Amino acid sequence: MKTIINKFTVLLVLTSLILSSCTKDFTDLNTDPNSTPSAKPHQLLAPTLVSIVGYNMIRNRNFNNELMQVTVDMGDGEGKVFRYDYRATWADYLYNGWYLEMLNLKDMQKIAKDTPTLNKSYQAISLILQSWVFSLLTDTYGDVPYFKSSLAKDSLLFEPPFDRQKDIYLDIFKKLEEANTLLASGPQIVASSDPVYNGDITKWRKFGNSLYLRLLLRLSGKAEVASDCIAKIKEIVDTKASTYPKITKLEESAILRWTGQGPYVSPYMSVREQDFRAPGICSFFIDNLTTWSDPRINIPTYGTGSPTKTNRWCIAPSSGAFVGVPSGYSPGQVTSKKASFYSITNNTNTGPTLMTDQLTGMMLNVAEVDFMQAEMAANGWINGLAKAFYDSGALHSIRQWLPQWPDTSTKIYTITDYLNASDLGYNESGTLEEKMEQIHLQKYYALFLNDMQQWFEYRRTGHPLLPKGQGLRNGGVMPARMTYPVSVQSTNPTNYKAAVAQQGPDVISTQVWWQKP
Repeated sequence: MKTIINKFTVLLVLTSLILSSCTKDFTDLNTDPNSTPSAKPHQLLAPTLVSIVGYNMIRNRNFNNELMQVTVDMGDGEGKVFRYDYRATWADYLYNGWYLEMLNLKDMQKIAKDTPTLNKSYQAISLILQSWVFSLLTDTYGDVPYFKSSLAKDSLLFEPPFDRQKDIYLDIFKKLEEANTLLASGPQIVASSDPVYNGDITKWRKFGNSLYLRLLLRLSGKAEVASDCIAKIKEIVDTKASTYPKITKLEESAILRWTGQGPYVSPYMSVREQDFRAPGICSFFIDNLTTWSDPRINIPTYGTGSPTKTNRWCIAPSSGAFVGVPSGYSPGQVTSKKASFYSITNNTNTGPTLMTDQLTGMMLNVAEVDFMQAEMAANGWINGLAKAFYDSGALHSIRQWLPQWPDTSTKIYTITDYLNASDLGYNESGTLEEKMEQIHLQKYYALFLNDMQQWFEYRRTGHPLLPKGQGLRNGGVMPARMTYPVSVQSTNPTNYKAAVAQQGPDVISTQVWWQKP
């Protein structure tokens, strides 16, 4: 009886959380309880997206960025991510948040499919977003509940089995195929319901197919599926390109834009300013930008530390110079000199900062698509020159933040001028490994603020080469996954144990399926 009561209590709490997540701060999109018994697809899309992107941005800031040497949360205490000092409590936030919002995505698909005015476009968008979130889940944790997940509300299935990552990926590919077909002839959607593409289903289709490429590439090194993935990559990019349109322009990048109006306020605004600017920028991240005279940071040509239209990242120098903090330093070796991301509180500077910038809700941008194709071309999987894709990725990565670049007063007129001046020109005579390092170093900056993609790509490729400090834990090896939340061990013990027996010990050094040889 106690177990039944506990499960019923969990159901009530979960249901209340779901309902509150669908309605909070979305008065203009809420269901009218007097006329409609359930939400409509367009009423679910925006709040669900805002929540998911919010989860991603918070963990990008305090987990991905620390692992991937973007920032260093300086200190000698326990649980410092930049030292690979992992705390079990890191696992809960994303796992619980993603699964909670998955209920809304599945509801959106079901409602769009079951209503008298069948809407194929909302079905497709739900399938794309489910694929996106499940890929984040499995790339973060490994094997996770998939086929029978999110059934507690309707089927009272409180203890879902864990599915193998391989099976999850293969089913995600089916979802993305279906979404592409549905959107080819789907109706328009309510523009005001869509904070990413303002109702443009053609762009949603391009996002879905670009996501498809991302995930195919992630499995391209896994021997048992590599040939099928590479064949599908060639089909999407070359032989059936018109059937699989993908992101090719800046305005097609999948970004939830934080306008500051209504619910679209950046989750970074919930972080205290002193806390936001407290972590130092890592020396790896800042030293490259300084060496390259990169326009995305505050160099003499582009500003003096104030947030301006040409200083979008708002990097504040330390004592007049850009001094980063080495990642992985041993306790007791901390330096006080550091550059940091910051925001301006006075009224003299009104440009964007990372706390207010519209572009921080990054999901998948055009530069990532370019660099994916550069890697594919370098491997000989698709037509086209790797150099052309590489140059395009570098240009798009800068223009994502500085649309008017280049400023010709610098005597830099083209992306070729910039790359050559910075000694970044694509080395066509280099080894494949050298080409991968070039491509992924630039891709690293293109993936700035993009959930956990830097971490996933490093685990897949080993690039870019990151320096290793003396204070690293885990044998100095990059964590391969997050552990499962402690709550899963107590609420779903049988399936948890089966997952661990199948995948390996529930520790950060256990590789997920696509990482294993």
